[in-house]
Amino acid sequence: MIQKPGPRPDGAPARSTLRLFTGIAAPPEINSRLDELVRQLKPLAPIRWTPISNFHITTKFIGSWPQDRLDEMKTALSTVAGGDPIRISVQGLGFYPNARHPRIFRTDVEGGAPLMQLASDTDQACAKLGLAPEDKPYSPHLTLARIDSHASLGALHNALAKLNEPEFGVFQVPAFHLYLSQPGRGGSVYTSLQEFPL
Repeated sequence: MIQKPGPRPDGAPARSTLRLFTGIAAPPEINSRLDELVRQLKPLAPIRWTPISNFHITTKFIGSWPQDRLDEMKTALSTVAGGDPIRISVQGLGFYPNARHPRIFRTDVEGGAPLMQLASDTDQACAKLGLAPEDKPYSPHLTLARIDSHASLGALHNALAKLNEPEFGVFQVPAFHLYLSQPGRGGSVYTSLQEFPL
């Protein structure tokens, strides 16, 4: 989203901003399995289900960033080389922060120390540009839906109770992306602005 804020107090022209984050794209075969699950569960709960085109694993939420500093952000992220190969397992279903007061319906992501290191290195690269470092432990996941506080989830809970611990696949991470988030009719639209090989 390109935001156009009002005039600055010093009278300088307003700066357009972009809403950004970094993340890992799940491969098509895993996306397909997740999409099949979403299609089965979608009629059971009036929540904001994630379209298959938006499936990803966030590694760093950047938020609002000046458009005229986009190249600076890309340069900083290009220094994140990655360490050991990252092997990710996507499995299980759950709610964040918990089932009683859920805000997100998610599948868990396990990438071990290499994934945690990628998130940390990305955070440090952004901090060098003046962004505040993360103050909470990194919790990798893949969002399947966002939940409003008044949503009725009884039928969804009943369906999940009948499922065994689902496994959606394992993959090796070849790269991470800088994503642009823009509002759309059916929710946010995510566009990769640049890929950074690992």
